[in-house]
Amino acid sequence: MQDDDVRAPTWRPHPRQPAVALPPLACDAHVHVFGPMARFPFDAGSAIRPGDAPKEALFALHRHLGIERCVIVQSLVHGFDNRVVEDAMAAAGGRYLGVALAPADVPDAELVRLAAAGFRGIRFNFMAPRDLAEQPQAVLALSRRLAPLGMHLQLQVEGPLIHALAELIDGSAVPVVIDHMGRVDASLGPQHADFAALRAHLRARPGRTWVKLSGIDRISRRADYADGIALARLLADEFPAQCVWGTDWPHPNHSHIPDDGALVDALAQQVAPQAEVREQILVRNPAALYRFEPG
Repeated sequence: MQDDDVRAPTWRPHPRQPAVALPPLACDAHVHVFGPMARFPFDAGSAIRPGDAPKEALFALHRHLGIERCVIVQSLVHGFDNRVVEDAMAAAGGRYLGVALAPADVPDAELVRLAAAGFRGIRFNFMAPRDLAEQPQAVLALSRRLAPLGMHLQLQVEGPLIHALAELIDGSAVPVVIDHMGRVDASLGPQHADFAALRAHLRARPGRTWVKLSGIDRISRRADYADGIALARLLADEFPAQCVWGTDWPHPNHSHIPDDGALVDALAQQVAPQAEVREQILVRNPAALYRFEPG
């Protein structure tokens, strides 16, 4: 394990001020928190060891960006120990909710506890073919136990594997949220089969399948993220009622550290330049999907 003083930073302490003010109750629907490691140790199996990105830094970022609500997603960095997210949610007074990591055979009592703590979903990672070979039936069984708790499935998938998700998405007893636009390769363009499969999943289950317009900086290799922005704009235009958005702060295991103010500007000026669509993606959709308390 790396020492604290050599763990790489993953976030900019001084992002630019966004050019467009976000609407009241705007939600950043995909972030993580890491550490502080002295209190919340990393999972022994984590392949990455990022620098601390504690809740205080996240809260400060959101004040700067004009974001009032948030969904914190448990990361593999902390594994199935969801305490770091629970701690941040408790400090935010109901304005921040969570998505947990848990095995598919997690006990019912733990699911009830997670739901009561503010977790709205369970995330699974399908980043290699073996993941899809081993997990889907167990995840489908879990979905039936999530339904009475009002929780959903969140899936992170590597672009080419999105074609194999049909059985899982179609058979899920609860809504399914697809992370980061399916992590497709934006350089392949909107007509590529992977992006077409993502759109097909959304088209097949309106109101039941959602997509996060996050990760334009991950699916694009361009400095201006133009091809990633173009795909996000297509999704926002075609499926405005099925999109939520997130910064994906902080930014570990990445080629660079994006400017979170620039990510807000990309959303407001290029992905969803119409105020009505922006309000739907940032406010109304997250309120419906995550069940934030009113006001």
